[in-house]
Amino acid sequence: MPERAASDVYATARGPLARIASPLAARARRRRHERFFALTRLSPSARVLDVGCGALGLRALEPDLDITGVDILDMPTYPGPFVRADASEGLPFADGEFDLVYCSSVIEHVPRARRAAFAAELRRVGRGWFVQTPAFSFPVEPHSLLPAAHWLPRGLRRLYWRLGASGGWEEISLLRRSELEALFGAAVPERLGPFVKSWVSVRAHA
Repeated sequence: MPERAASDVYATARGPLARIASPLAARARRRRHERFFALTRLSPSARVLDVGCGALGLRALEPDLDITGVDILDMPTYPGPFVRADASEGLPFADGEFDLVYCSSVIEHVPRARRAAFAAELRRVGRGWFVQTPAFSFPVEPHSLLPAAHWLPRGLRRLYWRLGASGGWEEISLLRRSELEALFGAAVPERLGPFVKSWVSVRAHA
C-alpha cells in the first residue's frame, strides 16, 4: 500500500484521465521536490512534521528524515510516528517543536473560514515551513482534471465535477498567490510551460 501511495498520485480517482495523469503527476512532484525542498536547508537530524501526510506523504521522497505524520483521518499503515488531528483546531505539539512543517497540496482543501487558524498553527509548531498549493490561475483543476472547473460558480462547478476524475464532490478552493503569501509569506512559482502550476512558500528553519 505505501508503495502505491508513493507513485500513484491519483490512486483514488477514476477513469482514463486519472490513469494517464498519475505517472505524470508523480514525476512533477519529484521535480518540484528536487527544485524547492533544498531551500529549507534542513540538516539530516532535523525534525519534520508532515501535515496532511496521507498514507506516506513526504516519507516517499525523504525516507531518511525524522518525520511525524498528521492527518485528519487515521492512517494505520503510515510508517512512522503519526497523530490524528485537524491543524485548524490545534495540534498537540509545543511552540517551535519542529524544524520544519511540510504541507503539500493540503491547504486548498481547508475551508476558507478556517485557513487563518490552520496557517497560524503550522507557523506556531514549526521554526520553518514548506507549503505548496495548486495555483488558481492554472487552466486545469488538478483534482478533477477538468479544464476551468475551479473558475466556475459553485453550483455549475458541482454539476461539471461529475464529469471529472475525482469521483465524489468535494469543495476545493484553489489559492491565488496573494492568498498564500498572506498566510505564509513570499511564494515562488512552479511552472508548466507558460503557466504557473503551483505556488510554494518556503521559510528555512532557524
